[in-house]
Amino acid sequence: MVTEATQRLPVASDRNAGALRRNSPAYRPGQLLGRVVVWILLAALAIVVIYPLLWMVFSSFKDNTEVFGNPWGLPSQLRWHNFVQAGNAGVVRYFTNSVIVTSVSIVTTTLISAWAAYGLVRVQIPLAGPVILMLLGGLMLAPTVALVPLFGLLQQLHIYNSYWALIVLYTAFRIPFTTFLIRAYMVDLPPDVDEAAIIDGATRGQIFWQIIFPMCRPIVVSAALLQALFAWNEFVFALVFISSGDLKTLPVGLVDMQSRLLTNWPVQFAGLTMAALPMIVLFLIGQRQFLRGLTDGIGK
Repeated sequence: MVTEATQRLPVASDRNAGALRRNSPAYRPGQLLGRVVVWILLAALAIVVIYPLLWMVFSSFKDNTEVFGNPWGLPSQLRWHNFVQAGNAGVVRYFTNSVIVTSVSIVTTTLISAWAAYGLVRVQIPLAGPVILMLLGGLMLAPTVALVPLFGLLQQLHIYNSYWALIVLYTAFRIPFTTFLIRAYMVDLPPDVDEAAIIDGATRGQIFWQIIFPMCRPIVVSAALLQALFAWNEFVFALVFISSGDLKTLPVGLVDMQSRLLTNWPVQFAGLTMAALPMIVLFLIGQRQFLRGLTDGIGK
């Protein structure tokens, strides 16, 4: 009897496990259908987002005949000379200008904003409330409204038609948003860390640079990526405050190149591909920190 019971136990346990799996949420018809619908919608969204980029890349390897005769097909061969022509048309120079302006504005914006957020969260400063209201006012200010006074201001500062004109503007107009973004992350950092560091004799600067700033790496990466996207794609300031062709950034330079190339569409697509590729690679490299920083900061 004991032997028969022990032989029947595995069978009964397997049946119970199968019943539990069938009754689990993953096996309920309604929830399973919901998951399928969600996956279908996500796949459709991915196609909508990715396919135009792939179409642009494929078109950059075609000639005009293939662009108009077979717009949805693959190129018959890889015509790398389209990228060479785009570089000779000025894309390399525009690319270099955008890299300089974007890199410096990322450093200035993130560092100043992180330091300001630390002061608002960790340091008891006078008039902290009005300072926060001023930052909110900065978020409400549309850049295009200030074009005329900024034009005169940059000329008086003797930085009009220079890299610094764009760097200063990109930094100034993005500090309010970036400060609030980093501040939302710093709010829930444990204050015991600061107190322990002060007991050990650390200064405010040492606490920020050696403790708080490394702890804020996810949100700093998120802020840096958002600043990179803004500075890389910004058009109005680059059009108004840069008059020299040698200092134009990619958005303005590509428009100028289009007016010169006219109907040479494959070379224009090659220039667009060269302009889009760095931001795509940058986001793929920092996407984990980007998502973590935004979810932790906004979710708090």
